[in-house]
Amino acid sequence: MIGMKSAMTRAAMSGLYHSGAHRLLAPYTQGAGVIFTLNQVRPPQEKDFAPNRGLEVAPEFLEAMLDRVDEEGLDVVTLDEAARRLREDDERRFVCFTFDQAYRDTLHHAYPLFQRRSLPLTVYVATDYASGWGELWWLALEEVIARAREIELCRQGGLWRIPTATGQEKQRGFEQIYEWLRSVDEARQRQVIRALADSYDIDMSATCHDLMLGWDEIAALAADPLIAIGARSKAHYEISKLAPKKALSEMAGSADIIEDRLGRRPVHFSFPYGDETAARARDFALAKEAGFKTAVTTRRGMLFPAHRRFLTALPRVPLAGDYQSLACTALYLSGATFAFRNRFQQVSAA
Repeated sequence: MIGMKSAMTRAAMSGLYHSGAHRLLAPYTQGAGVIFTLNQVRPPQEKDFAPNRGLEVAPEFLEAMLDRVDEEGLDVVTLDEAARRLREDDERRFVCFTFDQAYRDTLHHAYPLFQRRSLPLTVYVATDYASGWGELWWLALEEVIARAREIELCRQGGLWRIPTATGQEKQRGFEQIYEWLRSVDEARQRQVIRALADSYDIDMSATCHDLMLGWDEIAALAADPLIAIGARSKAHYEISKLAPKKALSEMAGSADIIEDRLGRRPVHFSFPYGDETAARARDFALAKEAGFKTAVTTRRGMLFPAHRRFLTALPRVPLAGDYQSLACTALYLSGATFAFRNRFQQVSAA
């Protein structure tokens, strides 16, 4: 079902773009700007089972996107400048580029593309990952399922058996377990994934060291005035599931650690996961209380002048998965987007 929806989304957006209708829609849907979000930027990996591939983008695609932004005559700006333009109703349309998690690939494959063009970007750091002990549980789950022919879990007091022998079973099993782990509390989620990783001799700490930027690398990036380092909590917990005190500790505490490590306090925050369930009205208020100037979600949509009232609940557009297509992302650059993507009036909703 997920694959079918993805294909339908790509087909619909591509069809709208190639029909030329997006130019007719632009006066009605054009926003002030757009914040693009990326995770991993690296050459395609040759893997038969890769359920997290939707979080990746090829360097060639990113470079083509930067070309398209230039062709459209859009300003690539910092989040500070984006916030200023929203507050002052500046009519010049803009684009921001943000990178979640601080994967090491950002340094090797993404940063050089921006550096050559003297373009700014923001890298959000989850401090446990930078310190080397963070749990990239979705990658651990992928590795577990890749090795297993069947997985047994205790769910709601009963035994849950998930077949994972074939490629189709592995994909379906990943989706089912991922959805369940996103639904339980964070302590239970991490308990389950640690037990699975231990059962299959998967060292999550080693994965973290291999894939994520360390503090020395982050400091080197931060020395470039083109790069802003933002916060993404400490342990990458879903903020909405945490009690207020714990949520504030994850948010403000990550800023404290980054300030201690880099000598500069981050003023921009990215909610882990960031979808409608992961960040709500309470959490947007907590981001402001923690001292952040902006906070971004993964709710998809353009930025409008009305977002000046919701700077800690900003939507973004992914440049991966369904949207790793110039035809699709060109719709956002031209200002033509689907109405259900532009729900800025709902950003303060619980």
